Amino acid sequence: MKRAEIFDFVKEKYGIEPDYPWSGNDSFATLRHTDSRKWFGLIMDITEDKLGINGDETIDVLNVKARKEFIGPLRAQENIYPAYHMDKNNWVSIDLSETKRLDDIKDLIAESYELTT
Repeated sequence: MKRAEIFDFVKEKYGIEPDYPWSGNDSFATLRHTDSRKWFGLIMDITEDKLGINGDETIDVLNVKARKEFIGPLRAQENIYPAYHMDKNNWVSIDLSETKRLDDIKDLIAESYELTT
């Protein structure tokens, strides 16, 4: 899955473009509500070891907020990890380099959008 697919979905569904809040770093993009500016997603490239994966290859990940009762079951799924750089009790990281389920990711983005409204 490519980050461009996620950006296209978010633009089409919510009218939101990615935001790049870190000067000089165009590989970290936030997805924010237009009114409150709260994040509902963060896409970044990180090395695999930051997720506990044995390796040092750079991968794209998407962080989304999830309901507390779903965090455990989500992490039990392949390619979903405790969130990197976010509250691990409320957020998960999805390895986009291995994930092919665009519809599942769209559902997680929609839930994160709702939870952060």
